Amino acid sequence: MARTPSTMIDLGTEAPDFCLPESATGKAVCRDDFKGKKGLLVMFISNHCPYVKHIADELARFGREYQEKGLGIVAINANDVANYPDDSPEKMVEEVRARGYTFPYLFDESQEVAKAYQAACTPDFFLFDGDFKLVYRGQFDDARPRNDEPVTGKDLRAAADALLAGEPIPEDQKPSLGCNIKWKPGNEPDYYG
Repeated sequence: MARTPSTMIDLGTEAPDFCLPESATGKAVCRDDFKGKKGLLVMFISNHCPYVKHIADELARFGREYQEKGLGIVAINANDVANYPDDSPEKMVEEVRARGYTFPYLFDESQEVAKAYQAACTPDFFLFDGDFKLVYRGQFDDARPRNDEPVTGKDLRAAADALLAGEPIPEDQKPSLGCNIKWKPGNEPDYYG
């Protein structure tokens, strides 16, 4: 299990556009589908990563709670499914059902969207305001597999609460830590350490 931190791209960065298939429905979900929302959370997750599994139930709860508050939420899986079949679109559908995810869980087969976001790990979180400008990138909370920290989502919750309330979001943000994105052979991005 490779411990990989998020890249912590610059705050204020515009959310790269995307249009990806949702494995559960087959329909395309695009960035601009979230225009008019108070903000947009883009998460890079996977099915098999122990870091994602550790927070998945609370992530599902977070999704339900904050979608009701007007936040757009989308999860993206960009892993190489040829070498990691547990992350296949079919398994993604099973994961949505098992976890009770209410947000779209999209498949980035080409890995180009992950590269555009400079995503490095699963989970990796990018919170944008209503104008698609980055206001938070970092961890869900301090919980990790094999530590005793409770899984609460406190860091992401604090950022989302501030965004929804129109308050400033602290710029002191801790990187997420997780499994490295499983890049297809020869497709590793240059920002990736």
